[in-house]
Amino acid sequence: MATLDRIARSLLLTEIISGMGLTLRAFFKPKATINYPSERSPLSPRFRGEHALRRYPNGEERCIACKLCEAVCPALAITIEAEPREDGSRRTTRYDLDMTKCIYCGLCEEACPVDAIVEGPNLEFATETREELLYNKEKLLDNGDRWEPVLAARLKADAPFR
Repeated sequence: MATLDRIARSLLLTEIISGMGLTLRAFFKPKATINYPSERSPLSPRFRGEHALRRYPNGEERCIACKLCEAVCPALAITIEAEPREDGSRRTTRYDLDMTKCIYCGLCEEACPVDAIVEGPNLEFATETREELLYNKEKLLDNGDRWEPVLAARLKADAPFR
């Protein structure tokens, strides 16, 4: 009986017909594909993209050179050098971030007591050379200036969960 059933299925092509039916049903459903450059999928408020150093509203950089982000970075991608200023506070003289080492874990952002280093919404930072992915303090501050309204809104929305 089993061999007769197998022969009947192979002659009637039931597997092919059921596969065609599945294809026909999927053909009329809405498409899940987006056309990336012209259409964008929504980003989560907790998305971790390109890093940025933020400033206070008066224009002074937020980083107080506590070096917690450097200490907590599992990939050792952050290098900070600092010196005291005339008023007794410490500020960074060098803040380097090697984006080729970064694993986008977000620990640097969580460790920062003044929200100076954050991971922004930018996911399009492909480069042609490796040297372009070695960020210095000026590049990070420029990113912060460029994305500040988005960064502030994201941090405000995330504040109840921190």
